[in-house]
Amino acid sequence: MNYTWDWGVFLKSTGIGDEVYLDWYVTGLGWTIAVALAAWLVALLLGSVLGVLRTVPNRWLSGFATAYVELFRNVPLLVQLFLWYFLVPDLLPQPLQDWFKLGLAPETSAYISVVVCLGLFTAARVCEQVRTGIQALPKGQVAAGRALGFRLPQVYRYVLLPQALRIVIPPLTSEFLNIFKNSSVASLIGLMELLAQTKQTAEFSANLFEAFTLATLIYFTLNMSLMLFMRQVERKVALPGLIAVGGK
Repeated sequence: MNYTWDWGVFLKSTGIGDEVYLDWYVTGLGWTIAVALAAWLVALLLGSVLGVLRTVPNRWLSGFATAYVELFRNVPLLVQLFLWYFLVPDLLPQPLQDWFKLGLAPETSAYISVVVCLGLFTAARVCEQVRTGIQALPKGQVAAGRALGFRLPQVYRYVLLPQALRIVIPPLTSEFLNIFKNSSVASLIGLMELLAQTKQTAEFSANLFEAFTLATLIYFTLNMSLMLFMRQVERKVALPGLIAVGGK
C-alpha cells in the first residue's frame, strides 16, 4: 500500500477561525465524556433500583422491572434514540415542546436526548447485573437481616446491596466501557462528539486514514484507562470467597 501518512494534518487550520483539526477532536472527546458519564449515572442509579425490584417478593414490582428490562433490551438502540429525539418531544405539553425545540441550543437538546436514551437503555442491562449479584448471595443473609430487626428495605440497603455491588463490578465495568462506545450514536442526531468530529475531519482534510486512526487510538486509550482503574477498584473492594459461598 503506497500511502504517505501526514500526522501534521491535525495541526493544520480548518479554515474556520483559528481552529486546527486537533481542536475538533478535543471538543468531540469532551462531548463523548459528558454524554457517557451523565448516561452512566442515570443507568447505575435506575438499574440498581430495578435490580432490587426484580428480586423483591412483590410480584407487581418485580413484574414492572421485568417488563422494563424486556422492553429496553429488545428494541434497538438506534430506534430508541430516534424515538427520544424526534417523537417524545412532540408528546410533551406545548410549553415544554417550545423549550426543548426553540429554547435550547440544538446541541443541548441532542445531548439531553442521547443521555436519556443511553441511560435508560443501559439501565436495563445494569438491572440484570445487580439482580444476578443479589441472587448470588447466600439465602440466609435475608433471614439474618430479619433476625437483627431490619425491615426488608433495610436488609437490601445494609446487607444485600453492599455485597452484591462488589460482586458485579466486573460486568458493570463492561457496561461502563460500552456506554462510552455507544455514545457514538449521538452523531446521528447532530451532536458533534468524537465520531462526528472524526468524520468531519476526514471530509474536510481528505486524510481519512489519519483521522480514523487517531479516533481509534483515543477510544482505545480511554477505555483501557477506565478498565485499569476499575480493576484497581475491584481489588480494593473485593470480598474473598463471597462468590464461591454464594454459589453453594
